[in-house]
Amino acid sequence: MDQLSLIKRPIEQDLNDFVQLFEESLTHDDGLLSSVLAHIRQRGGKRMRPILILLMAKNFGAISDVTQNAAVGLELLHTASLVHDDVVDESSERRGQASVNAEYNNKVAVLVGDYILSTALLRVSLTDNQMIIQLLAELGRTLAAGEILQLSNIQNQEISEQVYYQVINQKTAALFEACAKVGALSAGASAEEVEAAAKFGQSIGIIFQIRDDIFDYFDSKEIGKPTGNDMTEGKLTLPVIYALNHTSMESMQTLARKVKAGTINPDEIAVLVEFTKQQGGIEYAEQKMDEFAADARKFIDERVKNESLKSSFNAYLDYVIQRNY
Repeated sequence: MDQLSLIKRPIEQDLNDFVQLFEESLTHDDGLLSSVLAHIRQRGGKRMRPILILLMAKNFGAISDVTQNAAVGLELLHTASLVHDDVVDESSERRGQASVNAEYNNKVAVLVGDYILSTALLRVSLTDNQMIIQLLAELGRTLAAGEILQLSNIQNQEISEQVYYQVINQKTAALFEACAKVGALSAGASAEEVEAAAKFGQSIGIIFQIRDDIFDYFDSKEIGKPTGNDMTEGKLTLPVIYALNHTSMESMQTLARKVKAGTINPDEIAVLVEFTKQQGGIEYAEQKMDEFAADARKFIDERVKNESLKSSFNAYLDYVIQRNY
């Protein structure tokens, strides 16, 4: 059995119910809106965030309508944020498919993103759970603040791991943390259990982002963004931050400043990528993933009692660490 099948096994029917509900929420009768939503639905993806919500709910009780509505609300919020992010980043691709702004235009992308965001709020209101509604609203603010922090960080000449983690804690990590919390809350978990779930989700999110950042240093057709794309967008990620802070090559510091200034060219990016690899930046990032994975395993060992769910959670963690997309 492959990893994804093992992850989904205890929640297979619940995940099918989620997909149906999610796709219904991303459907409209009007021509242009219908066309754009259909374009977004084609992405599909591995559903890692809703899977986490469903697994967490099952671990602390049962998957209910509250769980499903919360899961759809969160995934819609995430979808809206990606549509808006592509406009901000001027991205032409998302998971190997043309982004909404590239396929249509920025105006359509912003408006459709707003429509999806409103649909997320509508869906999460159906939970009738004040804590879950508040959590989704706070997540929306955190994701937007994370994007703004990332933009302002491009202008910041300091190259620090602390700022790197600050950004990802308000972006990817916040999203996975919210998924884990929502799953636990929807099943009536105690405050202590919800907090433990949140910490697990945060660790998963940080690992997910570090793995995503490592992809940017290698050529692969499976990844929906070109190699070196982060640097093209003015972003310095963990591998290169480590390499720059553990050597004193002024020529590389100069290239890093060019990344932040948005004046670096593809040949210079290739030099910086090779420098990062030679200085152990990839190995360091992988070591950091292992450290966060150890925290996540502790949650699985202590908080997941059902053997089938334990297998799923462990497979989930392994998949996030080892994934190649």
